[in-house]
Amino acid sequence: MSYQAWVAASAGAPFQKQSLHRAPLGPEEVEVAVEHCGVCHSDLSMWQNEWGMSTYPAVLGHEVIGRVTAIGPHAKGLAIGQRVGIGWNSGSCMHCRPCMSGEHHLCDGAQPTIAGHFGGFANSVRAHWAWAISLPEGLNVADAGPLLCGGITVFNPIATFATPKSRVGVIGIGGLGHMALKFAAAYGCEVTAFTSSERKFEEARSFGAHHVVATRDNESIQRLEKSMDLLLVTVNVPLDWDPLIASLAPNGRMHVVGAVLEPIPVAVFPLIMRQASVGASPTGSPVDMADMLSFAARHKIAPKTEHFPMSEINQAFEHVSAGRARYRVVLDADL
Repeated sequence: MSYQAWVAASAGAPFQKQSLHRAPLGPEEVEVAVEHCGVCHSDLSMWQNEWGMSTYPAVLGHEVIGRVTAIGPHAKGLAIGQRVGIGWNSGSCMHCRPCMSGEHHLCDGAQPTIAGHFGGFANSVRAHWAWAISLPEGLNVADAGPLLCGGITVFNPIATFATPKSRVGVIGIGGLGHMALKFAAAYGCEVTAFTSSERKFEEARSFGAHHVVATRDNESIQRLEKSMDLLLVTVNVPLDWDPLIASLAPNGRMHVVGAVLEPIPVAVFPLIMRQASVGASPTGSPVDMADMLSFAARHKIAPKTEHFPMSEINQAFEHVSAGRARYRVVLDADL
């Protein structure tokens, strides 16, 4: 059973088109013909083995939009020709406590789509049926791929820790942050964008921010003391954490979704005095993803994207690596 994929032979190696072979379809698997696949910063990290968990040869791509072409005999709820999305995970054990509690993304046996598994930079990809998420009517499918990873990563903490009356701050107006602004604004929150680039002030407002603050302007940040109910950190670089934590309101939460590799120094006493907290999270369960996609379709939320044909994958990765993406890159199938 052969198919075509773009393969990196080693860390940072150029992607090359190859014909690969698969075992027969598993009883609970589905096969999906790839139509679009986002290039997430996590793909870049895995390509370069920044996290030490990559395996080679690698087929990356975990923000997949496509149509079901084959269904295993024990797969449920899907039909041939149905359009679905596949995100960071392509499977989980389905019997551990997190899976049985509806938190499949916290399963110790969760199967990342691009680690020990071949992803969506190909003409087809496979997943457990539960992780092939049906797309709702009204969703902009060509641009929807980044919702399957970046979108759920920022939507979940907003849905979990905010209410429509919350004051939400979003740190970083990039691939994650611009979607967080859209979700938080549509959720009814009062939204403040934090950015190091004054060039992004007006664009942040167009994404839904009611207020914009320069992260290098300490005086402006200090004026926000005790005002943020939820502070969502979407960047992966060290920050001046003390004034940001000082901006938390009583019962406020700083929630990190950017993969900051350095330790975050946290003074406990300010948290104690405000009953505040610091937390983090990965993506979300299949039900969380379905809820997020329905919310996005209802509110006409889509990431701002740039499109490349999949045959220009190396140029697309160079574009993302150079920080030029505004704000997510999507590869369109041309295999």
